[in-house]
Amino acid sequence: MPVNWIDLDGLVNLRDVGDIPTADGGRIARGQLLRSDNLQRIPPQTVTALLDLGLTDVVDLRTSLEVAQEGPGPLTREPAVTIHHHSLFKENLIEEQVEAGLTEQINALGPEEVAAQALPWTEIVRPTIEVEDDSASFYLSYLVDRPDSVLAALRAISRAPGAALVHCAAGKDRTGTIVALALLLVGADEQSVIDDFAASTERVARIVEKLSGTETYRDNVLSRPLSSHETRPETMKLFLDYIGREYGSAADLMAGLGWTGDDTARLRHKLLTPAVG
Repeated sequence: MPVNWIDLDGLVNLRDVGDIPTADGGRIARGQLLRSDNLQRIPPQTVTALLDLGLTDVVDLRTSLEVAQEGPGPLTREPAVTIHHHSLFKENLIEEQVEAGLTEQINALGPEEVAAQALPWTEIVRPTIEVEDDSASFYLSYLVDRPDSVLAALRAISRAPGAALVHCAAGKDRTGTIVALALLLVGADEQSVIDDFAASTERVARIVEKLSGTETYRDNVLSRPLSSHETRPETMKLFLDYIGREYGSAADLMAGLGWTGDDTARLRHKLLTPAVG
């Protein structure tokens, strides 16, 4: 199935998940759920283009320190857009200091210590759940470490009056996890969910180039080979297999976190196009 890439200045991993098939013969509606890399430095023409696409809600999955270090992005100044910030990493000292506005304490730390706590996917920090794939381990750990954020992010998507856009830094790992769960909860075909996740590999060189231009991410992305940033199909398959083995289904997993039947109905109404014929 072709990927619905949207090419706009300042964004390298923006796409619409519309047209993904569901197991019952339906399709995900276009123009309802977008996924992207960081929106931080987009030019005015890109802001206008996103608004023209019907954007009303942005789900920002970055940590508080990432947000603080990068500063407010252009869309935070748009009254028609609501920003929902829901970090998927468990809170630590750095995050608490950011939330409390204690910038002097943060500035007193060395850059390596800040990076280790702000960007917990570095080798210094291990995930809560470990499987045979490091990336899948972190994705599964989001569910244990921040169920509140997982629920809130999915509910923000379901309640958006217009297009909802989910992003993190690269738009592939944290974003890929939340988008996969949203798709699974409305009955998307599992292989198509895997394919959507894997599509970010097509843009991985451009993602790394973009992130390496910022102090927040430069050392982390450049210290690893390009291949380590790829979104491999096997990673998402391991993630889905673990959920199936341990919980039965994504719906059962989410029900255990507090997701309700009304939540599912609202998300289905938001994302599904009725089957034809």
